[in-house]
Amino acid sequence: MILKRWITAPPASRDHLYRFRGMSPFMAQVLINRGFNDPQDAQKFLYSKDTTYNPYDMPDMEKAVERIQRAIHNGEKIVVYGDFDADGVTSTTLMIQSLRALGANAKPYIPHRVDEGYGLNTPALLKLAKAGVTLVITVDCGIRSVEEVLEGSAAGLDIIITDHHSLGPELPEAYAVINCKREGYPEPMLAGVGVAFKVIQALIMAERKNQNGNGRYAGVPLHDLFDLVALGTVADLMPLNHLENRVLVRRGIEVLNKAQRPGIRALLEVATVDPGNVTAMTIGFALGPRINAAGRLDDAMLAYRLLSAETLPEARKWANKLQELNIKRQDVTRSAQETISAQVEISEGDDIPLIFAAHDGILPGVVGLVAGRLTEEYFRPAVVMEKGDMESRASCRSIPQFDITSALDQCSDLLVRHGGHALAAGFTVMNENIQALRERLTSMAHETLSGQTLSPTLDIDLEVDIHSLSEALVNELAQLEPCGNGNSSPVFMCRNVHVADYRTVGKDGKHLKMRISRASQPPLDAIAFGLGEWVTKMPERIDMAFNLEINEWNGRRTLQANIQDIRPAEET
Repeated sequence: MILKRWITAPPASRDHLYRFRGMSPFMAQVLINRGFNDPQDAQKFLYSKDTTYNPYDMPDMEKAVERIQRAIHNGEKIVVYGDFDADGVTSTTLMIQSLRALGANAKPYIPHRVDEGYGLNTPALLKLAKAGVTLVITVDCGIRSVEEVLEGSAAGLDIIITDHHSLGPELPEAYAVINCKREGYPEPMLAGVGVAFKVIQALIMAERKNQNGNGRYAGVPLHDLFDLVALGTVADLMPLNHLENRVLVRRGIEVLNKAQRPGIRALLEVATVDPGNVTAMTIGFALGPRINAAGRLDDAMLAYRLLSAETLPEARKWANKLQELNIKRQDVTRSAQETISAQVEISEGDDIPLIFAAHDGILPGVVGLVAGRLTEEYFRPAVVMEKGDMESRASCRSIPQFDITSALDQCSDLLVRHGGHALAAGFTVMNENIQALRERLTSMAHETLSGQTLSPTLDIDLEVDIHSLSEALVNELAQLEPCGNGNSSPVFMCRNVHVADYRTVGKDGKHLKMRISRASQPPLDAIAFGLGEWVTKMPERIDMAFNLEINEWNGRRTLQANIQDIRPAEET
């Protein structure tokens, strides 16, 4: 394990902090660290609940809405073509639910990860055209499917692309291409489900205008869709420091906590989460993985059936299936991680710019998880490949200093297909090109990262005194929710604290339970997930970096430090 570098944000001046009236200096400093130097901007970030941008600011939106309206009016067969991850499944569910509420003849299509792979594929499009489908609306995919769109269009399909992935060198020649990254829309970091939501929002705006606010289109309950938007946005790790994402997720969590959708209530039951206790963390660590498990190990349509279930008994059937798959996914991932880790040996200071690992026994549904863990552990771009007989598929995860999708663009001559984001991507490659691809990616990573210190960093908001921590501070910091990618929970640091006692907890003693001494106050409880190894080398005094939270157990609330990292106290 490569040690983390702690980077503490520069403290704001007393005069600057004083401008943030009505909040503690701790809260003001955290907001400044997130770029909100102006108190008014900070207030807007904390409290705004309005969706922010006009969907018609997206290029091609008017054209797409007109075509969808025409298809609904004429009773055409519409297919919503989605992706097999949580973002794709929630996008598909949202689009189908909305279109059917508007009277459309719409059906879902989500490709099978193993049999068909990611994104549009020509055989599926030709099959849909033969079945009488005239309009295909993609969600969370399609922006790189140039050839597939040409072949689908030639077969008689009108194809509307809605996607959020990085644009390729050329756009598909689709009927309309809706992507938040196209020039003109002010928020380029929506999830696929966020883009789908904006399409439905635009469609309803158009129909309300046409019918003066009356008629069947005006009654589509947009507010009932926010749970799906929040679920897909957080699960797909979209940045929550962007205002529109924050607003959508905030409103979505309110809907999730009501658990009105049978599929959500059943999912909360198997995850042992009570309605009313859902947070962005719940989505990221409990709900999202269970939805993703369907597409990783079986068929993503299982997750679609859960989210679109109309009764609780039906939803519970699918939720139980996802629970079984998620347990299996954990076991499969653990085994794959051990297999791939045996190929990787990197120590601090090693001049290895990129991890490229392949194995023919790894399920394609977990290669992304394994790549993510390698990147987290070694702070290197990681490519993990499931080798096939003639072609292989891989998932990539990267670090902020290396745009992996841009790198793959420069290797497109070696690839069958590819796409993704700056920090996460995937590709398919013919086996005879694997070695050349490996050499080129490694060379590009070496050129980009040469001279940089490749070690993970831990951003710390501010150093605090152990005696200043309180439940009132936790309650104030709760205004920052939803926290997640781009808006992480505040990290504090305390120096030279005394460890009163400690012990390992959890399976195989992987975690650490501690109590930290505080003069004239009860000891501070602390939990350190994944840091159980410290039990054999715990010094009497440590520096600790942590999130501050309230731990509720058996009706008792206690202040707790959720420790992110530990180091021996520096001599003073």
